[in-house]
Amino acid sequence: MEYGHLSTFARKSSLAAYQTVSALGSVAQADPHKLVQMLFDATAERLVTARACIERGEIARKAQLLHSCVILIAELRGSLNMAEGGELAQNLGNLYEYMVRQLLLANVENDANKVAEVLGLLNDIRGAWIAIGPEVRKAEQSQPVSAAAAG
Repeated sequence: MEYGHLSTFARKSSLAAYQTVSALGSVAQADPHKLVQMLFDATAERLVTARACIERGEIARKAQLLHSCVILIAELRGSLNMAEGGELAQNLGNLYEYMVRQLLLANVENDANKVAEVLGLLNDIRGAWIAIGPEVRKAEQSQPVSAAAAG
C-alpha cells in the first residue's frame, strides 16, 4: 500500500485501525483460558510502561496506564468463579484487591517499586495460568460445550 500521500496522522490512524481489528479478531477466536491470558499480558505490558513513565517523570501517562491496570485487574477478579473456586478463588480475589491498592498508592506516591511488586505478583499468577493451559484445554475438549463455557 502506498503511504506517500498520507499524513503522519493518517498513517498512524491506519495502523491503529489495523491493530484494533487484529486484536478484536484475536479475542473473537480465543477460548476462555486464552482470554484471561490476554488480560494478564495486557496488564503486564501496561505495568512495565507505567514503571518507565514514573522513572521518566511522565505523570499523566503513568496515571492513565495505572488506571487501565486497575480496570484490567478488576476484570481478572471478576472472572473468578467464587462459587466453585473455593479457597483458591478467594485467595486470588484478595491478592487482586491488594494489587489494586498497591497500584493506587503507586500512582499517588509515584512509586515504581510498588508497580514492580505488582508486576512480579501478576507474572507469578500468569505463569501458573499458562502452565495449566494444556490441562484446561484437554478438559474442555472432553466436556460438553455448555459445561466448558461455564468455566
